[in-house]
Amino acid sequence: MITRYGYSICITFFIIFIVVLLFFFAIPGTIPAWIVVLTGLVAAFNLYFFRDPQRSIPQGDRLILSPADGTVIRMDEADEPEYFKAKVRRISIFLSVLDVHINRIPISGVVDFLKYRKGKFVAAFDHKASEKNEMAVIGIRNGERRLLFTQIAGIIARRIIYELKDGDQVKAGERFGMIRYGSRVDIYLPPEVNIRVKMKDKVVGGETIIGEYN
Repeated sequence: MITRYGYSICITFFIIFIVVLLFFFAIPGTIPAWIVVLTGLVAAFNLYFFRDPQRSIPQGDRLILSPADGTVIRMDEADEPEYFKAKVRRISIFLSVLDVHINRIPISGVVDFLKYRKGKFVAAFDHKASEKNEMAVIGIRNGERRLLFTQIAGIIARRIIYELKDGDQVKAGERFGMIRYGSRVDIYLPPEVNIRVKMKDKVVGGETIIGEYN
């Protein structure tokens, strides 16, 4: 299945490929074969990139699910001044262009913090991206349990999509947006959470359990 967030891009590149192909056969010599191959590859890659597979969502009120597919590239402590206003645990997930880029809600609850920050476009695997890059910051509360996470644009990704607003009721594992092309997601967790991933783990959005509340 292709996500609706990619319909316009996929259709555009498919039309370009068909037009190039028609010119190639209708008027020989006007378009080199390598251009036909290149436009075909770009069209095929976008179909692959905007794929949106179904996921088996683990059930459990205390579970924290991964908001994205990718690789765990950082686990540390960080000062979070706006939402937790305290030192918390941070887990960073890097999404390469080969990963599924659909983002999912990590815990059920209410969106009680939402902010879009303009910024730079440092490579997403660089830890400076967590502070400097353009990002969407999303906080979710479920009773006494809270969680903050960010969608971070990378050097290629210049488009963050999130279909959320303050006060929205959300459910763990449901889709809410995506980041186009290589990007990063940071998750900020209170100290009492039991972390269930480690460095370099491959995680799957909506399926991998990142941690568990006590």
